[in-house]
Amino acid sequence: MADTSASSNEGGRNHDCDTVVEKRIDMTNVKLHVLSRITESGLVAIVRTDNSNQASRIVEACAEGGAAAIEITFTVPRAAAIIDELAKRFSTQELALGAGTVLDPETARIAILAGAQFVVSPSLNIGTARLCNRYQIPYLPGAGTIRDIVESMEAGADIVKIFPGETLGPAFVKAAKAPLPQALLMPTGGVSIDNAAEWIAAGSAALGVGGNLTAGAKTGDFKSITDLTRRFITTIAEARGKA
Repeated sequence: MADTSASSNEGGRNHDCDTVVEKRIDMTNVKLHVLSRITESGLVAIVRTDNSNQASRIVEACAEGGAAAIEITFTVPRAAAIIDELAKRFSTQELALGAGTVLDPETARIAILAGAQFVVSPSLNIGTARLCNRYQIPYLPGAGTIRDIVESMEAGADIVKIFPGETLGPAFVKAAKAPLPQALLMPTGGVSIDNAAEWIAAGSAALGVGGNLTAGAKTGDFKSITDLTRRFITTIAEARGKA
């Protein structure tokens, strides 16, 4: 009688391998989708507040305004719990949820387990870069010099955050794109509705906007956040010549 145990075991191993491959493909697809959402819309709404309830309402207001990507900074109380709650409410197709102010791989892992689909840091952290690459999570580290940008790209950064934007200005992005036309740059800090078009014209792939977008939350005016989100999206599209 033929021994079928070996073939059975082999079949089981093949099934397990197929499952692993499928999961890897799925994760890669999610990564590409998230990066596409960020670059196509051109806006990452940044939520930084000292009130966790307010943070959720800001996210809702931005989402209603059409924001495709929203970053919850880890300076927000209960940031991981907020990301977890929002990940259950919004599908990846609806909203790309990210974690910001991630300083180390430990925090990055917590954010990813909570449901963060991209990770943003104020500066490059190699450990965080390696962890994000391992799990196919887009990593956006901050950079303030050409050397920072190159090192971030070499570490596998998908988009490089230009920070602080208010100090560097659109001229820095334009200058950086000359030797590094392949770099995807996202200025953060000092980006407003008044200078958004200038940042895009300089070569920015996307804009990270925080206080200049979410200031209305301080007075409970969440409608202004929704309206301003729409204006940012329209301004970016017009600056790209797509409106």
